[in-house]
Amino acid sequence: MSPLPCWKHLSAEHYRERVAELVRQIEQDAAAQRQESGLPPLGADGVKAQDPETRPRKLKRSPAPLFHAYRKTARKALYEAYAWFVAAYREAAAKLRSGDRNAAFPRGCFPPRLPFVAA
Repeated sequence: MSPLPCWKHLSAEHYRERVAELVRQIEQDAAAQRQESGLPPLGADGVKAQDPETRPRKLKRSPAPLFHAYRKTARKALYEAYAWFVAAYREAAAKLRSGDRNAAFPRGCFPPRLPFVAA
């Protein structure tokens, strides 16, 4: 397998050490979770015995976020930028409705249509 882009600069030996450390951490976390829950691991035979078509009894459903971002701070910045955009759009739309044909709308939006005026 080719190395992860963020670790391309590492030597092959150092790369293997990092991957081994990640696997070790995952195994430790899984062991801690098993110990907390008290459930033993299924093992290969247990996994093979499961029906792949079974569905969970209850699904966790929550609304999808408006923005998918890699960090909470990035998502917050997107929410703030969107709030600014909506506020600027509404202000310009109100000016347009009041008769100001030169109302400045934010870039990248479509102004609301004007009512039809017969000649």
